[in-house]
Formats: sequence, C-alpha cells, structure tokens
Amino acid sequence: MSDLSHAHHVVIVGAGFGGLEVVHRLARAPVRITIIDQRNYHLFQPLLYQVATASLATSEIAWPVRHLLRKRKEVTTLLAVVTGIDSEDGKVLLEDGGVVAYDTLVLATGARHAYFGHDEWESHAPGLKTLEDATTIRRRILLSFERAERETDPERRAALLTFVIVGGGPTGVELAGTIAELAHENLREDFRHIDTRKARIVLIEAGPRILPSFTEDLSTYAYAALERLGVEIELGRPVRECTGNGVAFDDRKLSAKVILWAAGVRASSAADWLGVPADHANRIKVEPDLSAPGYPEIFVIGDTATIDGWQGKPVPGIAPAAKQQGRHVATTIKIRLRGDASPRPFRYKHSGSLATIGKRSAVIDFGWIRIRGWIAWWIWGLAHIYFVIGVRNRLAVALNWLWIYASGDRSARLITQGEQRPKLR
Repeated sequence: MSDLSHAHHVVIVGAGFGGLEVVHRLARAPVRITIIDQRNYHLFQPLLYQVATASLATSEIAWPVRHLLRKRKEVTTLLAVVTGIDSEDGKVLLEDGGVVAYDTLVLATGARHAYFGHDEWESHAPGLKTLEDATTIRRRILLSFERAERETDPERRAALLTFVIVGGGPTGVELAGTIAELAHENLREDFRHIDTRKARIVLIEAGPRILPSFTEDLSTYAYAALERLGVEIELGRPVRECTGNGVAFDDRKLSAKVILWAAGVRASSAADWLGVPADHANRIKVEPDLSAPGYPEIFVIGDTATIDGWQGKPVPGIAPAAKQQGRHVATTIKIRLRGDASPRPFRYKHSGSLATIGKRSAVIDFGWIRIRGWIAWWIWGLAHIYFVIGVRNRLAVALNWLWIYASGDRSARLITQGEQRPKLR
C-alpha cells in the first residue's frame, strides 16, 4: 500500500449508517480517513425496539467498528467524545483535550430523543436511540412483571402492569405491538400470581392519527391491528406530565410504572459547534450539496442535517436516507480531489416507508403500491435482514424471528443491568 501520510485527510464524526457509507464509498480513493465515535460499535437502530422487548440480543444488532474496518489500512478508528470544532484551523476538539486535524470533515452525529422543553421527563420515560436505552427499557419492562408478581395491593399491581408509550410514529407503534405480544402471549405461562394477559398497553399520540407519515388507509389499518393485539390508543391527547407514577394527558391521569418515549428527536450539538442555522430540532440547515453553510469543506448528513431534497419536502430521518447522503458526500469528495469544485445538489430517492405491528402484521408504503398484513411483515423482515451486517448476523436474526414466530419464545428475557432486586415500592 502506498504512503498516505500526506494524503487528503477525511475525518468522519459518527459511525452510523451515513458515516460508514462515506468510509465504504471512499475505498481506493487517495485519502486517509479517521472515524471518531463515542461508542465502539455500529448500531442497527431499526431493530433496537426488538432488543428492548427481549426478541434479540444486543450482539445481534451491533458490531465493533474496528472489526468492520479491520481490512481498511487507510482508516483509523478513534473512540472519543467530540466537544467542538475549530473551523478556522480545521480541527476537531475532543473531550480529553486532544485534537484531530482535517482537510474535509463529515458530521454524522445522529440525534437523541426530545422532550419538548421537559427534559426532566427523561428519567421517567426513556427513549430509544442507543443500546443502553434498549437494555434500560428491557430491564424496566421485565422488572415490572417481576414486581407485579410479588405485589399484593391491587392498585399498585395494576400500575406495574400498565405500559405507556408516548408517540404514535413507527417506533411507538412497533413498541406497543411487541409489548402487547410479550405480555398477552409470550409471558402468560411464566407467572403464578399474575395474569400477564391483563396487562394494559396504552399508546398516546398528540395528533389525530398514528403513523402520520403513512397514508390514511395504512394508518387506519395499523390502528385496527393494534387494537386486535389489545393495545389501547389515545389520539389527540398531548402528554402534559410524566412522573415515576404515571402520565397526565388532558384532564386524565394514568397510573403506570413503565413509560416509554417515542414522540420526538433532537439532533446533536453540531449546529452549536459551528454556529450555523438550525431548525427546531437543532438539525443543521445544510446547503444543497450537504455542506454546512459557509463551510464548503464540512459536510453534514443523517439526523444531524435537514434539507428539502425530496420533491421539495424534508428528507426523512431514516437509514436509507443517511446512506444515500453518505454516498453523495463520498462522490463529491472524490470529484473535488480531481479538481472539479462545481456544486453537486443532493437528491433523495425514497424507497418506501415500513412499520411492523407485532409479529404477524406490517404496513409498507412504496408510493406506487401499498401493502399491509402478513405479506408486508415478511417483506419488512427480509428488508431488515438484508441491511444487517454480516452473514452470521443475518442468519442469527432470521432464525430468532422464525423461532419467535413459531414458538412464541423470546430467549433474550434477561435482566442483566442496573438494579435487579424487585422492590415493591
């Protein structure tokens, strides 16, 4: 391999779908690459909810970044936390005082859940963006059943068997459906003092319908499918309070010991690092070529960016969009290295929207065709398996899903983190 010590240095912050796509597409380009992430793994976020609900193990949806890039000798992987950008000197600032100089910078730092000005709700209603979030949620769900098994007070037991999901988008719908199946089917023979089929799963959505990004007929189908699973749906009811004892919406209060947040996201601090315009979710309003305003050498992709690159509408914050943006940025970098600095506007091609409703049903909107039911569920499953990294992981996920579908058994029901003792109060 030729010496690349003086080659154009591309620094990528974030090892998600977008960041890794840039690395992949820059293979054999005359560059050296440094990828920085605060975690040592790449996460397949679309399947996080299955870890949270005990269907999959963490190792089946996450892979060490170093291992994925082990054969790319021009790539350096750093485990570090980025705290800022010195755009004048072209340096990335790290939490431990270190700096990494760049010629081209790609910010793919993702997003976290947003509580609309009520950050104090996070401790009571965790969201789902990281493996830590998923294992926290799994622990809360399973411990709630364990505590209910020992609880003798009917009201406290009812609260322990009430699960509230705030937000009716794809994540909220998927969580509600799979928790309902876990309670009403998978766990019904495991306990002696409680009937898990009496558990209440309540989905609260502030808008007029669930899955608002889908067509109205698919939204209506999803509503009916969730009701068949025993999910209670509250529409047009924004939550006004979350506590350790439950939620309040409208003039009602609902006692619940497990509250899950799926109602909104907020981008990382990248906009603050650069001092550039951002939208209400702190996503950088990028230029048509995905560069940061005023910084042509800095690109912003994925959940960190917002751009009207899809028929005049904002590009959705989904994995295929991040991968397309990563591909576009890598191509732009290679073209610039050849001396062509002409702008290349990004155009997003939407492949479709998918959401699953338990293990028997899903909805898919390809634009030209809409599919629902068990056929949609199989297409959804095949699409997700296709994007899982590695043959072994694809086989593991596929076998797990088939086993759960056939037997109803979920082998990942382990309480392995944090406080495990089933305190009653």
